[in-house]
Amino acid sequence: MAKRHAEEPLEELEANDSPASKKVRVNGVTNNEREEPEGVTGEPESTEEDEEELDYSTSIRQNAPTEGYTDLYLDSINRAVLDFDFEKLCSITLSNINVYACLVCGKYFQGRGPKTHAYFHALEEAHHVYVNMQTKKVYVLPEGYEVKSRSLEDIKFVVDPRLPKNEVLRLDKDPDEVWDLLGKKYRPGFVGMNNIKDNDYFNAVIQALAHIPALRNFFMLEDLSSKSELAQRYSILIRKIWNTRAFKSHVSPHELLQQVSRQSNKKFDLLHQSDPVEFLCWFLNNMHLALGGSKTRPGTSIIHRVFQGKLRVESQQITAKADAGDRLRFEEAAEVHVDTSQYLILTLDLPAAPLFQDELDKNIIPQVPLTSILSKYDGVRAQEQFNMRKRYRLLHPLPPFLLLHIKRFSKNKFVSERNPTIVTFPVRSLDMSPYVEPNPKMHPPGEPIWYDLVANVTHEAVRIRDDSVEGEAERKVWRVQVRDRAKDEWLEVQDLFVEKVATETLFTKESYLMVWEKRRTENKGKGAK
Repeated sequence: MAKRHAEEPLEELEANDSPASKKVRVNGVTNNEREEPEGVTGEPESTEEDEEELDYSTSIRQNAPTEGYTDLYLDSINRAVLDFDFEKLCSITLSNINVYACLVCGKYFQGRGPKTHAYFHALEEAHHVYVNMQTKKVYVLPEGYEVKSRSLEDIKFVVDPRLPKNEVLRLDKDPDEVWDLLGKKYRPGFVGMNNIKDNDYFNAVIQALAHIPALRNFFMLEDLSSKSELAQRYSILIRKIWNTRAFKSHVSPHELLQQVSRQSNKKFDLLHQSDPVEFLCWFLNNMHLALGGSKTRPGTSIIHRVFQGKLRVESQQITAKADAGDRLRFEEAAEVHVDTSQYLILTLDLPAAPLFQDELDKNIIPQVPLTSILSKYDGVRAQEQFNMRKRYRLLHPLPPFLLLHIKRFSKNKFVSERNPTIVTFPVRSLDMSPYVEPNPKMHPPGEPIWYDLVANVTHEAVRIRDDSVEGEAERKVWRVQVRDRAKDEWLEVQDLFVEKVATETLFTKESYLMVWEKRRTENKGKGAK
C-alpha cells in the first residue's frame, strides 16, 4: 500500500509552538499568574491530599436534574433486594446519624456529601439512587439533587408504612389477601417473623400483642416521634406487620430487638432464648414508661388502660400450732391483712402432674379445665406462701384485655421442672364473674362477664441429642395461635411459618400465655361495662 504524503512540509511545522496547557484558576489567580517563592525553582511537587482536595473542589453538584432527565437512573432501582427492617446503621461506620439506603443494592451509608461513603459508593459501583431513612427523600448521587417522582411513592411507603385511619379501623373486617413483589399471597397482620437466632419467644409475644385492636390502633395512628426509641421502633414493627403494600410477605424484628437488648442490658436478645412471660412483663412496664406513664398513678398510658386491673389480697400468718390440714384455713381469731394491688398479668398455678403410667407404659398427659385453675381468684381458696396463707379476689372493673400466665416451669437448686398438664378452655364465652367481687354500681349482680380468646402462646418441648452425662435435653419451641376476626378462623404462627389450625384443637397444645378480650355489652343503662 502506498504511503500518504504529508499535507505540509515538516520544516514549516517545527517553528510552531505546542498547544497551550489548560490553566487552573484557584482563588481568582491562574497558574501562570502565581509567583514562585524565593529559593524555589521548577514545578512544586503535588501530594495525594492536594489532588483529592482539587477533585472535591471541582466536583459538580446539582440542585435539580438536567431538563429532560428527571427520571435518570430510576430504572436501576432493585425493589427485590430492599429490606428496611434492619437497624438503620451505616454499613461502614456503624453510625445511625443521617443514614441513606442505596436503592440499587439495599446497603446503608452515612451522609450524601462529596466525602461520604454513599458518595464513593455511587462512584465506585455506579449505584446512583439513595433514600434518606429519616425524611424519606430520594437523591441521585454524585450529582446530589433530589428526585421527585410518583414512581417512588411505594418505596417511601415501605420505609415507614402509615395507613389512614379509615383503613386501620377496617383491618379486622377486610378478609382480602394481597400480593408481595414475588407474587406471593399474604394476609396483612398474619405474616411470618424472622427468627434471627433464638428469638422465637420474642416473636410469639409481639405477634400476640399485634392482634389486640386497641393497642394496635394506638401504635398505628398516634404520632410517637417525640417518644422514646422503644415506642417508635415498636410502632414501626406493628405498622409493617399490618402493611397492605409490603414488598415481602414477612418481617424482621431486628430493629426492635436491638433496642430491647440495649435497654434491658442484654437480658433479652436475639442470641439467647428467654421466657415469654418474663419478656412481656419487662416490655409492658418499659413501654408504659416510654409513653410517659406514671409509676404511681394507674391508667396513665395505653398499656394500663388496656391491661391493668385491681386485685384484693387477704393474708394471714401461719402459726406454729396449725396442723397440716389447717395450714390453709383462715383463723377467725387471728388478724387478716387486706391489701389492694394492681396487676397486668394474672398467674395461674397448675396442679401437680401425676407420676403413674397406663397399661401400655406410656405417660398419661393430665388435663385440667381453665375454670378450675381460675378458682385461685374466687376469694375462698387459700394458698400458702412462705409462712403466710393468702387468698385473692378480682375487683371491678375488669380490664378490656386479660393476660393469663399458666405457670409450667419451676426451678430449685438442683433441677428445672416442666408441668405438661393440658389446660382445656372454651374459645369464646369465658365467664369471669365468679372470680370478681360483686359491685352493683359497676356490674349487675348475677350477670356474666364474657371474655373471648384473642391469642394463645404455646410451648412445645423438643428433645435434642445430648452426649453429656446428663443424657437427653429438651429445647423449647414457642408458637402463637391468633384469631382472624374477618374470617372467624384461627392461624398458628411459628417464626416464618403461618398455617390454619382447627378451632377444636387449640387446647391440645401446652398453653403458656393467653390473651382474652372482654365482650362489649349493649345494656349499658343497667350499669354493665
